Amino acid sequence: MKQIQERLRALPGVDRVLQDDLIVKLAGDFPQTLITEAIQQVVDDLRQQLLDQDAKVADEQLQTENVAAAAAELCRRSARPSLRPVINATGTLLHTNLGRAPLAEQALQAICDTARGYSNLELTLESGKRGHRFDHVEALLCRLTGAEAALVVNNNAGAVLLALTALGKGREAIVSRGELVEIGGAFRIPDVMEAGGLRLKEVGSTNRTHLRDYQNAISEETVMLVKAHTSNYRIVGFTSDVPAKELVSLAREHNLIVLEDLGSGMLFDLSGYGLPQEPTVTETVEAGVDVITFSGDKLLGGPQAGIIVGNKDLLAKIKHHPLARALRIDKLTLAALETTLRLYLDRKDAIRNVPLLRMLDAEATGSEKRCKKLLKSLQGKVAAQLEMIADFARVGGGAMPLAELADHSLAIKPDTLSLEQLAYRLRTCPTPVMGRLQDERFLINLRAVRDDQMVDLTASLLDVLMEK
Repeated sequence: MKQIQERLRALPGVDRVLQDDLIVKLAGDFPQTLITEAIQQVVDDLRQQLLDQDAKVADEQLQTENVAAAAAELCRRSARPSLRPVINATGTLLHTNLGRAPLAEQALQAICDTARGYSNLELTLESGKRGHRFDHVEALLCRLTGAEAALVVNNNAGAVLLALTALGKGREAIVSRGELVEIGGAFRIPDVMEAGGLRLKEVGSTNRTHLRDYQNAISEETVMLVKAHTSNYRIVGFTSDVPAKELVSLAREHNLIVLEDLGSGMLFDLSGYGLPQEPTVTETVEAGVDVITFSGDKLLGGPQAGIIVGNKDLLAKIKHHPLARALRIDKLTLAALETTLRLYLDRKDAIRNVPLLRMLDAEATGSEKRCKKLLKSLQGKVAAQLEMIADFARVGGGAMPLAELADHSLAIKPDTLSLEQLAYRLRTCPTPVMGRLQDERFLINLRAVRDDQMVDLTASLLDVLMEK
C-alpha cells in the first residue's frame, strides 16, 4: 500500500503538465478547455490503474512528458470528427454501414451550391408564390419512369409508410407470405403496415403464392394488394409468385389499389453488367402498378431518399397527408437527387458520371490493373504474405444478394499480427480502411476504391504491416 501511495504522489499535477512544451504548442490548435480535460482524463485514468492492484503501470507512464504526450493524442482523437471518410475495400459496392452509394461529382457540387446560400426550395420563381419542394424533381421522375406523378421523402421505409397510411389506414391489405421482408435495421414490412394503420392479410406460402390466393382473400374490407420486391434475399427451388401485371388485372376487377415496393429502383436495365434481370421502375409503371416506391441511394446511385411514383390521383392523396411533412426530404438531399436524376436523361452521362454505375464495370474501374500495382508497391516491404487472387464484388445494400461481379483482390496473411489486429489497425488509421476477412486472409478489393484514395490506402498498408 505504501508503494502505491508513493506512485500516486509521483503523478504529475494538471498544472505541471500544462507547462510542458508539447502542451504549450497544442494551445494554437485546440481550445484550452479541451486540452485541460484531456490532461485530467489521462491523470485520472493513471490514478485508477495505480489503485487497481492488477493493472500494470510502468514508471515511464508517470513522467510529465509522457502524460503530456498521452493527453496530446487524446486531444487529437477528441477533435477528430466522428463521421469521417473511409476507404471501402470490402468489395461491397452499396455497403449499408459505409453509407451506400457515393455521389457523382455534379451532385456534390449541387450540395455545396445549395448549402452556401439561399435557394428557391419552396418558392415558384415565375409566380413568386409558395411551391412544393418535391416540384424540383417531380417532372424529372415522371419523364424518366413514365409515371403520372411523383413525390420524394427522406427514405424508402418512409415512402412505404406514407403510401400505406395515406391510402389504406383502417382497411385491409393483402400480401404474399413470401414477400414479408425485413428491409434493414429490423424494420419489417408487417411492422410498417401495422404502423400505417392497415390490417395485414397474408396469403400463399413462403415459397409459392398463386393468383387464386389473392382472389380468395379479397373481402369488402380490402383496399389494396401489396407487392414487395425481395431484393435482399432469394428463395430458390420450388417457387412461384404472381407477376405485377396479373395482380393489376385482379385489382381492376375489384377496384383495388396495387402498391409495389421495388426497394432498389433501377432506371434502366443493368443485366449487361452481368447482373440478374430485375424489373425497372419504368417496366413496373407500364405493368399498371398504381403506386411504386424505391430508394434513391441504392441502384439509382444517388442520396438517401424514398421515391414514390404512380397514379396522379393516388399521389395527390399521399402528398396531402400530414405525415408527408414529417417525412419530407431536406434541401441538400434534394439538390443531390435532382442532379443525379438529370444525369439519367442521357444514359451515357449516367454511366460515365454516377460512381455506382462505373463500379459495376470492372474494365472501367481498372481494378485488376490497380491490384497488381498495389501488390508491387507492397512486396518486399511488409511483414506479410501477399497474393493477388480471383475474387468477386457484390452490389450489396439489400440489392441482388446472389449477384457476383468477377474481380480480383489482394490477399494478405500477416506474419506477426493476427487478422483481427490487422483489421483493427486499418480501421483506426487516420483514413480508416475497411477490408474483409475470408479463408484466414485479409482481402483488399479495389472495385469501390477511388483512384485518389490509392495513395492513402498504400501508405496505411505499409504503415500497419511494416516490420517494427
